Amino acid sequence: QVQLVESGGGLVQAGGSLRVSCAASGRTFSSYALGWFRQAPGKEREFVAATRWSASSTYYADSVKGRFTISRDNAKNTVYLQMNSLKPEDTAVYYCAANPTTAMSVMAKYGYWGQGTQVTVSS
Repeated sequence: QVQLVESGGGLVQAGGSLRVSCAASGRTFSSYALGWFRQAPGKEREFVAATRWSASSTYYADSVKGRFTISRDNAKNTVYLQMNSLKPEDTAVYYCAANPTTAMSVMAKYGYWGQGTQVTVSS
């Protein structure tokens, strides 16, 4: 069965950096998009970034463009989200998800989800 396990969340001061990881297992993801979403308290879950497992294409939400970088290590079946210049408004639970289509930013296309990892940015 498909498993996506996030790790690496934590508490960081504004302006700092953090990297979260997503280890994928249970199937071949070569044709999939892997994405990161986040959900802050009282807000809807939103798209953050995505990449395709077998291609170099990436896609970012405007709110994180230039600050966050998504990457993957195919040998480790792991996707990373490097977050720099963090702001208090980046505080949220970050979720990893997998999607068999090319619609990288469409949340409804993501059928597999991890349990989430908390990222808290203090001011």
